[in-house]
Order: sequence, then structure tokens, then C-alpha cells
Amino acid sequence: MLSDIYRRELRDLRISVTDRCNFRCTYCMPFDEYVWIDREELLSFEEITRLTRLFVELGVSKVRLTGGEPLLRSELQTLIKQLGEVPGLSDICLTTNASRLVEKADSLRAAGLSRINISLDTLDEEKFKRMTKREDLPKVLNGIFAAKASGFKPIKINMVVERGVNDDEIIPMVDFCREHELSLRFIEYMDVGNANGWASNKIVSKKEILERIHDVYPTQDGDRERVSDPAIQYAFSDNRGDIGFIASVTEPFCTNCTRARLTADGKLVTCLFSNDGLDLKTFLRNGATDDAITDVITSVWNKRSDRYSDERLEALNSSEGYNPRRQTKIEMITLGG
Repeated sequence: MLSDIYRRELRDLRISVTDRCNFRCTYCMPFDEYVWIDREELLSFEEITRLTRLFVELGVSKVRLTGGEPLLRSELQTLIKQLGEVPGLSDICLTTNASRLVEKADSLRAAGLSRINISLDTLDEEKFKRMTKREDLPKVLNGIFAAKASGFKPIKINMVVERGVNDDEIIPMVDFCREHELSLRFIEYMDVGNANGWASNKIVSKKEILERIHDVYPTQDGDRERVSDPAIQYAFSDNRGDIGFIASVTEPFCTNCTRARLTADGKLVTCLFSNDGLDLKTFLRNGATDDAITDVITSVWNKRSDRYSDERLEALNSSEGYNPRRQTKIEMITLGG
């Protein structure tokens, strides 16, 4: 099994299929206008499938499709069908804002998509408009229900919690997900990219969120389903569902990270907070053999030493503090979640 210098194996691949998004969420894409990747520079479905096959041969068993908003990529179900034919790939997941799920959920399910994660940070229409600069909350909610009707289960709802912005909706979101049998995951506000104006005082920690919930809905002891999973899961004591926490800031999990990322324009990236990646697209389009590309991927992963979140926590706890602008990072619109 392929492993890096800390003996972390390569198990999971996250693939951004587009840098475009129809929302402008303040913590991810705060600007109104962006310079998009030229369409001819995006990996084709055939290129994505070929690379996925090589990653699976190296040990990957799970793929997550991200963006931007992946449902903006035309005919995405075709890619899902192609990925479903890759021997050894056991799980294909999609992260989406759900605004287009009403018209696409059935075709995604029929194509072989295993699971759906949906980003939803507020149930309040005015707050949704402020956070996304769009008025599409009804579309998102209808998309969630369309995914349920299509048979997706579990459906995970990802809520990024930002102090003073939406932390007053922690319990309402729990209520909503319990009522509709959705699996809710809280994500600590992170310094992804370079443009979101991240500050540590905006974090609402996993510990605080869990305490607020436990006061209303007692929970049982939590754990990760797999040691490499980013989320710690807690079941409600009344057996009505569960909640999860991705606490990258206050409880980093770099030690067990098994995730590689493929950007929309074909770069191999080994950390969510990377400032660069290796251009695999050039190898593909210059006629490199499978063996040559595999050797390149192997070399990159063998040398991998990323532990950004660990280092961030060390800095936050130090006398000097933490400066989120100490390095330029790839923007989330290119890298994917």
C-alpha cells in the first residue's frame, strides 16, 4: 500500500469537476466575479476516469466529486457511470449545494452515485441571502427532499458554523435534520483559500457546539467510523439520528489523513491548505503511459509531509499566535472541498 513519510496511506480521492459555482458563500467565494479556468483546461471525463483508475490501483477505494458546484458540470451523470466501471472503486460520493438536485437527483442515482453530501449553513431565508448572495434556499430545501425521494441514504448536511453569523441556528438545524432523518455534520470555520477574511475569534469549536446540543439533545460518546474519517460521529441518546463534527481547527486529524485531491484543471494536491500541486494534465495530454503517471503519483505521495492543521493549532496555542496569511493557498473554487 502506498504511504507517505508519516505512513499515511492513500485511500481517498476528491475530484473537483469545475471551479464554477452559482453561489457566492462568504467563507468560500466572497467576491462577485472570478477569473474562471478556461473550459479546455478542465479535465475531460475520460481523463478523470483514467486518473481515477490509476489512483484506485494505488489503493484508493472512495471518490468524492466536488467543485465549485459540481452539478454545473454538464452531463455529470456520464462521468459517474464511467467511474462506476472502474474496478475496485467501491464508493462514489457528491458534495453539492443542492440547488439543482430537483432536476438531477434521479439521474445521478440511476448513474450509480452512492451518496450525497449537501452544504447548508442556515434555514433562514434572509440569512441565506446574506451568506450566499442568492435567494435559492427554497431550491436547496426542495433539492434535499428530491434526493430523499430518489433513495439516497444517508444524506449528510454540512453546516459551516461562524460565530456571530449563523451559530444561533445550531439547534434549529439539529431539529430540522432530526425531523427529516438527515445526518448533520458541523464544520469548524477554517482559513481555506486566501479571500475569506478568516479570524480565530469567528470559530465556534466542536466542544462548544456539542455542549449546546447536549443540553437539549443528550448524545452518546463519539468516534470515527474509520480512523481516517474527518468527522467524529455522535449518536443521540434517544436513538433518533446522529451528528458529526469536522473539527479541523481545534482537533486536527492530520495524523490519519488519507486524502488526495485532484483540481478541476488536473493538479494533484496533497492537502486542503496546499499552495500548489503537480500538473497531471500535462502528462496526460503529452501522451504519458499509465506506468509513467503512476510513478509520478507515487513519488509525490511518498514525499508527502503535510500537517497544516496540526501546525495551525500549535501556532494558535503559541505566544506568537497564528497568521492565516503566512502562505498563499489554492482557492477552494479550484481545489474542491
